[in-house]
Amino acid sequence: MYTMDETNDILDEIADAMPTDLYRELSGGIILLPQAKIHPQAVANDLYILGEYCRSSIGSCIKLYYGSFHKLYDYLPYEQYREQLRKVLAHELRHHNETLAGCEDLLVYDHNQISTYLQTKEREKQNAIKREQMLNQQG
Repeated sequence: MYTMDETNDILDEIADAMPTDLYRELSGGIILLPQAKIHPQAVANDLYILGEYCRSSIGSCIKLYYGSFHKLYDYLPYEQYREQLRKVLAHELRHHNETLAGCEDLLVYDHNQISTYLQTKEREKQNAIKREQMLNQQG
């Protein structure tokens, strides 16, 4: 429904509407990449990375993954799609600004979200095993 060019235009509008102070020292800017990116801890290739804040010796940037947005949100009406883009950009900008301030609150939050995801997947696996055992006992 939304092309990469359309998504890039929406991101430009969102970025232009945010306070410029949020972008200080973001030397690499905001990059929209075409691929979908699966989180390395995804259990069944069901956990997509929408954006990343990246730092290196040559600077920092925010990467957003068009393919991930396309897989998860392409069906949404325009305003809802735009809101998902805004949330992810704001999230990554918060990482950038917290890093500048020497704070890791959002990083801790993200790690907790992954832990919750993994615990949920483990519970689902255990429940499936129990169901299978019950079916085997009945049959």
